[in-house]
Amino acid sequence: MKLAVMQPYLFPYIGYFQLIMSSDIFVIYDDVHFIKQGYINRNNILAGGVIQRFTVPVQNGSSNSLIKDVVFQNNVRKVLAAIQQAYSKSPFIKDILPVIEDILNYEERSISALCEYSYKRIFEYLGIEKQIVLSSDLDYDKSQAADKKLVSMCQLLGAKTYINSPGGRELYSSEMFAPYGIDLKFIKPALEEYEQLNTDSFVKGLSIIDVLMNNSIEETLDLLSKFTCEK
Repeated sequence: MKLAVMQPYLFPYIGYFQLIMSSDIFVIYDDVHFIKQGYINRNNILAGGVIQRFTVPVQNGSSNSLIKDVVFQNNVRKVLAAIQQAYSKSPFIKDILPVIEDILNYEERSISALCEYSYKRIFEYLGIEKQIVLSSDLDYDKSQAADKKLVSMCQLLGAKTYINSPGGRELYSSEMFAPYGIDLKFIKPALEEYEQLNTDSFVKGLSIIDVLMNNSIEETLDLLSKFTCEK
């Protein structure tokens, strides 16, 4: 069984969803500290061929707060208007905009709950069922160092393979996990090009919103499959 763990991000880029795809169980790491000015509550879309940042304001969003204790504000009207305007001529706006509205207006306003719902809702749209859980709901050993916490999650959930993001190479090594019978692998996302609006050159790394607005379900599933996992 393969496990992947990552902090929650609002409508993250396709590589995040490829990480979820690579796992049997995906853990949203929400009992760690909130990062201000990061991508937990913001991301980038393409408006008129130009990168545009959108942000959903949060409450209690200090660096001393745990992500699970930070909540999104209720007023998302400006964000929805910006997304609608940016993608008004996109081929799949009629399918995707209601999904985005449903997510942003989700009644549970904590970052943990809303992001968990958003990932499941997007996969539901794509016809895929993934097992996604919150780390704050797991009874793992939270007193240990970062690598031991991940080992504890793997042991709790019965995972023999732990898949990390590419940035984890600087933090983790196979030697940290091998003594526990856990195989460490790193995902290598592939950000393949697709047709975008009003741009002559492809802009990679945008929010999953851009992918969904410009691609059919079948095309999106193909893009999601373009990753590898390696040691």
